[in-house]
Formats: sequence, C-alpha cells, structure tokens
Amino acid sequence: MTTIYFVRHAEPNHDNHDDAARELTPKGMADRILVTEYLSGKSIDTVLSSPYKRAVDTLRDYADTYNFGIEIVEDFRERKFADHWVDDFQGFALRSWSDFDYKLSGGEPLREVQERNIAALRSVLKIYADKNIVIGSHGTALSTIIHYYDHSFGYDDFERIRPLMPWVVKFVFIDGKCGRIEPVNLFESIPQDKNGPVPGPALE
Repeated sequence: MTTIYFVRHAEPNHDNHDDAARELTPKGMADRILVTEYLSGKSIDTVLSSPYKRAVDTLRDYADTYNFGIEIVEDFRERKFADHWVDDFQGFALRSWSDFDYKLSGGEPLREVQERNIAALRSVLKIYADKNIVIGSHGTALSTIIHYYDHSFGYDDFERIRPLMPWVVKFVFIDGKCGRIEPVNLFESIPQDKNGPVPGPALE
C-alpha cells in the first residue's frame, strides 16, 4: 500500500503575477503549521513538490522540522493559464471544466495538465512503492488528479475547494490502483473518509 498526501499550497500573494515565484502571504506562512501538525505522526518517507515557490514554502516548515529535503518534480507544477494574467478566473475555470481541451493563448488545457500530473504520479508510485509520500501541489493541478480517478469531480467541486488553502487530499494506492481518496479540511481537522474515490458532494 502506498499513501500519498497531496498538499495544496497555503494562501499566495496574488499581487505577484509571476506564477513560479509567487510567494505566500503572511497568513499563508502562518497557516503552514496546519500542514506540519497534520503530517506529524504520519510516518512520512519522502517529501516532493511542484517547483513553484508557494508549494515548496508550504512544505518548508514540515520539512525543516523533521529534517527532510524537498525533491522538486517539475511535472507537478500548476497549470499555465495563459501568457497574460487572467482577470475573469471564474469564467475561465467554468469554460475549462466544461471543455478539457480549452485553453487561452500561451496556456495549457486541463487535459494536458492532467496528463503530465498523472504521468508524474505514476512515476512516483513506481519509485516509492509502499511508502508514505508528501507532494506539494496546487488547486487546479490537484483537482485534475482527483478528476482522473473520479470523473464526477467537476467545476462545482473545484469552486468549493478554491478557498481552502492549505488543503490536503490523501490518496491510498494498492498495487498501483487508487483505492481511496480522503479530502482533509485542515481548518476543521476532520478527514472526510471514503471507501472509494470521493464523490463531489464529499467536498462540500
């Protein structure tokens, strides 16, 4: 059995439009302790992350506290939305979830984001079989991973989780197959356990 804890980053500074370098806000920096507290006692074997600063920094407190290095996995990075800042993100997201091949100039469609994240995940499952793994992630990237295993997860569910930063989703894999998905609201500290891929309503 392989257990993966995907950690969506804490609150970022949206005034910084440089996606890769976007830092956490003071609130985001403070909220990292929720991740550290949740992961403590989970017998983690390794810590991986998207290369983006906000994802790495969200895991930094845990990694430093428990003497882990953070291994960067490029393909876990967030979706490139466009070659410009997207002001109407809600409208953009709605169209994207209704058409997985939709993209703006210079951006990626959700299908490509999902394919590279799932390819990275499969590689991790081979390298770290039967381990407990933490992966720093992002709202859209992580949502496409959930959608891959549970097609009922869609736009409405994405909108529900948008305010949750940081946010954890626990995946349990048995013989390389996803057997369970458990979203965790760190602000409530109550895991929403399911005996199978989590349906959309569980994310309310």
